[in-house]
Amino acid sequence: MGKIIEKIAIDRKHEIVLKIDQDNQHELTAENLKKADVAIEFSTPATVLANIKQCFEVGVPVVVGTTGWHGNIDDVKQACEQHNGSIIYATNFSVGVNIFFHINKMLAKLMNNYPYYEVQVEEIHHTQKLDSPSGTAITIAEGIIENLENKKGWANVLTAGSEEATDDNIKEDQLLIESFRIDSVPGTHTVIYDSEVDSIEFKHTAHNRNGFALGAVLAAEWVHNKKGFYSVQDMFDFK
Repeated sequence: MGKIIEKIAIDRKHEIVLKIDQDNQHELTAENLKKADVAIEFSTPATVLANIKQCFEVGVPVVVGTTGWHGNIDDVKQACEQHNGSIIYATNFSVGVNIFFHINKMLAKLMNNYPYYEVQVEEIHHTQKLDSPSGTAITIAEGIIENLENKKGWANVLTAGSEEATDDNIKEDQLLIESFRIDSVPGTHTVIYDSEVDSIEFKHTAHNRNGFALGAVLAAEWVHNKKGFYSVQDMFDFK
């Protein structure tokens, strides 16, 4: 992701003043970070919170695409307010995915009138993806749960390689997220409404990671010179 973000940023006439990975952590200093107008954070759940905090401390707006930390959102929001900082975060910055998120909520609201359709989410990613379900799938599920009266939460089933998955433990009021891990798949997400008479499928397929990277650069452009705590929904203000 870092290499793709760098290429897109340069193509859009931006300058990369600092690149940090696991081999040069010592260069992530306040002095170096202050050279940037905006930081783009795609690291790991283990490092993201410290990186966000450091950006707040030096007054650099930060775009956060790392997932797996959203249980700490309240703490991060409080730290942002304390430092008068700037952050925009997302489970997925892709323009197409965020359009998908928006339509997904509209569809769920409509389908709430037809409770004889059972709904589930399927997500497919490459075998190197460590978390399950994907952050994108969780956002999709939450959008459905907000608008369907008969779903109160979600549960995940992972199918990886030759493993056999079972959904026997899924409760009736839980939304099933079925995760598949297949080589070289950037990301496919499908919402399925199924009944005895027909099925409705709503699907987003990423052909590569460029859409994710472009969205992150667009977010950096958007949050520059802003103060506050933002989600990607603030940038994609669909009406």
